[in-house]
Amino acid sequence: MLEDLDVLIVGAGPAGSTLAVDLARRGVSTRIIDKSPHGFPGSRAKGIQPRSLEVFEDLGALDDILAAGSPYPPLGIHLGPVRIPKRMSKPAPESDATPYRDTWLIPQFSTDSIIQKQLAPFGVQVEYGTELLGVEQDDSGVTARIAGPSGPEELRARYVVGADGGASLVRKSVGIAFEGQTNEADRMIILDCRIEGLGRNHWHVWPGLGGRFAGACPLPHGDLFQVMIRLQPGEAPDLSDAALNERFRKQTHSGKLRLSDIQWKTVFRPNIRLAARYREGRVFLAGDAAHVHTPMGAQGLNTGIQDAYNLGWKLGQVLAGAPETLLESYEAERQPIAARVLGLSTAKYEALNRLDPASIKRGADEKQLGITYKGGPLASSEAEATTTLQSGDRAPDAKLADQDRTPLRLFDATRGPAFTLFAIGQEARAELAAVTWPENGAGLTRVAIDGTAGEALSLSDPQGSFRSIYGIAADTLILIRPDGYIGEIATHDRIAAINNFASLVAPITA
Repeated sequence: MLEDLDVLIVGAGPAGSTLAVDLARRGVSTRIIDKSPHGFPGSRAKGIQPRSLEVFEDLGALDDILAAGSPYPPLGIHLGPVRIPKRMSKPAPESDATPYRDTWLIPQFSTDSIIQKQLAPFGVQVEYGTELLGVEQDDSGVTARIAGPSGPEELRARYVVGADGGASLVRKSVGIAFEGQTNEADRMIILDCRIEGLGRNHWHVWPGLGGRFAGACPLPHGDLFQVMIRLQPGEAPDLSDAALNERFRKQTHSGKLRLSDIQWKTVFRPNIRLAARYREGRVFLAGDAAHVHTPMGAQGLNTGIQDAYNLGWKLGQVLAGAPETLLESYEAERQPIAARVLGLSTAKYEALNRLDPASIKRGADEKQLGITYKGGPLASSEAEATTTLQSGDRAPDAKLADQDRTPLRLFDATRGPAFTLFAIGQEARAELAAVTWPENGAGLTRVAIDGTAGEALSLSDPQGSFRSIYGIAADTLILIRPDGYIGEIATHDRIAAINNFASLVAPITA
């Protein structure tokens, strides 16, 4: 007898695990499988961008992420006997709108385990050692064949999400092309180890001609480094301890440094590929299964996390009875983002070949706070706007206060799987209760700013932080989606505008 399941997730990396947490907190029946016998052991993708930190805060993982990581150290660029200190980016200015301003350093093995820790309260766990064998779909669901420790099994799911990496079997099974290139001659050794004779107060880089380089980034809360050694075309990647030490000394021109206690190692080939589409019927792609990048700029893991955060609430809503067309917005919103990220990371990787300083610079684009879905299927370019924001933009944070004048952040009000409707101005506050919202699916948290409105949460804007950041100049209703993006801004015909957006994203009521 086939198991009846809402969503099967294939792949338990950052994207798959994030999606599993988001679906589980929505009450969606979920299984997450991974063919690896255990969690990923290496540091690989080690940079968490500010937008992803906001996602982790919403999912309850932020405190552990911060505790397990650290700020990035300054670069130490070695040119012969000289080491030049340099920062990849200027410290971001403080702003009420942005609680996390800089990239956070944390090895991927820690990130994965912390995300998966959030599954325990929902009775979900990653099924390691369980491999997908194939999928077949029809109009009502997907039949998946899997093999795990207990043997082969068939299960029936309404949807399947492939988060199973660049070599995705899910993507191949449904015939989605993975367009782009892989340069087999361009390879890089990456390993986690100790380094005798090297200080831990810099991210050390030894540049060389033709893009050859070695790097050693100290990983937080221990004595391990992530070491990167770019190979020459045609060079055999000997991964023995002796060969790695010899190759590292050759690139660094230092006989004093010694690699020891090597805990993880791999040969990385930069892939630059994008899935032709993110969906085939009831099968979706997320993370590296949908897009792969060069390692420059710490973009791949973060883009995958936000794929999952975008897809999770939409699957939850459709499973609760929202229009099936809502799922079409996933590819429409996320694929252009991945295409831009591919361009960004590729340009920086090519700059590395030229020893161009631009290759190490990091700015607003990498932090992913400026990502917008405006002009997409859920944010018409003709929609209303404030003086600072449009529908589809990231919903910024702001400083508010509760009725006891206790400071409160806007993100405190939006945290959780619900939509949030803010009303500012007497007329808008009076309309909060008149907005209809179905009981099924994600709920609606109603928030009245600087006044009361029936059962709505009443908050104040004592310093004008909300008004300034959100560009409020008139009575306004602002609806924020569960993934922290603005769904609707309404200053005229406010109730009708919110109800119209609800018809796109909420379960249909009889």
